[in-house]
Amino acid sequence: MHDHSHQPGTHSHAPSATRALFLVLGVTAVIFIAQVIGGLVSGSLALVSDAMHMLSDSTGLLLALIAVLVGRRRADHKATFGYRRVEVIAATVNGVVVTGIAVWIAVRALTRLGGDAPHIDTGIMLVVATVGLVANAVSALILTRHQHDSLNLRGAYLHVLSDLLGSVAVIVAGLIIRFTGWVPADTIASLIIAGLVLPRALALVRDSLRVLLNNSPAGIDAREVEDALNGLEHVDSVHDLHLWSIDGSTPLATCHLVSACPASHNGVLLDAAQARLRDFGIEHSTIQIEETTHQAHEDYCRD
Repeated sequence: MHDHSHQPGTHSHAPSATRALFLVLGVTAVIFIAQVIGGLVSGSLALVSDAMHMLSDSTGLLLALIAVLVGRRRADHKATFGYRRVEVIAATVNGVVVTGIAVWIAVRALTRLGGDAPHIDTGIMLVVATVGLVANAVSALILTRHQHDSLNLRGAYLHVLSDLLGSVAVIVAGLIIRFTGWVPADTIASLIIAGLVLPRALALVRDSLRVLLNNSPAGIDAREVEDALNGLEHVDSVHDLHLWSIDGSTPLATCHLVSACPASHNGVLLDAAQARLRDFGIEHSTIQIEETTHQAHEDYCRD
């Protein structure tokens, strides 16, 4: 039996990631309040829709912040894998919430298309949307360097980026209404916001569920890994190969290698197997080497 020296799930985000989430959460909360007030006063559904999206983002960012703080806890005797999966759970909740918000926006916009055109104060609409655009651009820049750290931070970055695009849609709608008087542009902007958000939210839910279900990490084919290990010298067969990730960014592996080589050569075989796994980006692995006579004493199944 062999294990790498480091433990899965014990890596923590740099303090800068936590500070970034704190800052972006504060900015998002302020812009949400401004958009709600501006949307109600101006009569813009697009602005209210963007505000509801900002509300979901504020909740999502708060969950992301809590998850990062919890995820930094080291593994212990109760949680031997650490707490990084909390971040994946938070990402799943974020994706589900944003999906619900996007559907609500779409339904509300479609309902409004069949009604009378409301009066919209484009002055207030444009000012609030422009402030939101600038704030979201700053937030996106803050989170850009951290978006690949985990699914959770990717979700936070996704929230901010979609808000930025939503602000652009609101500004374009406001300009159209101001210079042409075509009020349906506001409703169409709401549908565009929903269209921008929904696919990304569903993708986040899909990726998070893959991690929670212990599926093979994205980009790693279990059959290719098995073939690579089978190709090692002195390896007769491979079984009980499992590939998964705790946090969606760090792939892990366990497997049993059946070999007829003397026990004195196990260290060389382990080094070769780990080197082969590193070719697939797998830095942490637990490998058990068995003699050919051991297989009859063990129940296992091949996919």
